[in-house]
Amino acid sequence: MPNGSLEKFIPSGNIETTTPLLGLEKLFQIAIGIARGLEYLHRGCNTRILHFDIKPHNILLDEDFLPKISDFGLAKLSPRNESNISMAVARGTIGYIAPEVFNRNFGGVSHKSDVYSYGMMILEMAGGRKNIDVGISNTSEIYFPHWIYKQLEQHNDLGFPDNMTIEENAMVRKMILVGLWCIQTNPFDRPSMSKVIEMLEGNIEALQIPPKPFLSSPPRSLAEESSTTC
Repeated sequence: MPNGSLEKFIPSGNIETTTPLLGLEKLFQIAIGIARGLEYLHRGCNTRILHFDIKPHNILLDEDFLPKISDFGLAKLSPRNESNISMAVARGTIGYIAPEVFNRNFGGVSHKSDVYSYGMMILEMAGGRKNIDVGISNTSEIYFPHWIYKQLEQHNDLGFPDNMTIEENAMVRKMILVGLWCIQTNPFDRPSMSKVIEMLEGNIEALQIPPKPFLSSPPRSLAEESSTTC
């Protein structure tokens, strides 16, 4: 793909100072395109395909910046009439792995595990920074999903730049709210990819703030290994 991976278009930095290199509208359309690709894998094939490694590095962009999901090395096939699948060992990349993939106490492994990874990814896209930032000294700010949820709880304000248009504000807010829904700890609380597309393309006023996931921030040892694939 001539434009490489999405990863290089998600800079590190603070949401208040970083402007996405592609522009918010382009990132928003990429987020919808990825969601449509995942919906096809989950519902459009005779056999459901679970990717298990959705992350910016595995999203390639063509000459028109249309996203293509790549690297199916960790993927598993699942009959469409079965909700959960068996898995001997965890698979994925730290920082994007759904909690149930490495600890079955959180629920069964299913297509909702891809939904979790997608949610972590679009939070990065919306925030213009990696979800786990080991360069921040204050550990409470390392984990971006917790930081952004705290902003919503306290002020219902995401700290957007003053020069952001109403349309841009709505796009980023949609991505953040949808991302927070996708990373709910209980897989049953996460939307399907069809619902994700509906939320992204729907009215911003219809989106509710989701419950806060109860998982704590990953320890710094895991954060520093966030690029490790299990």
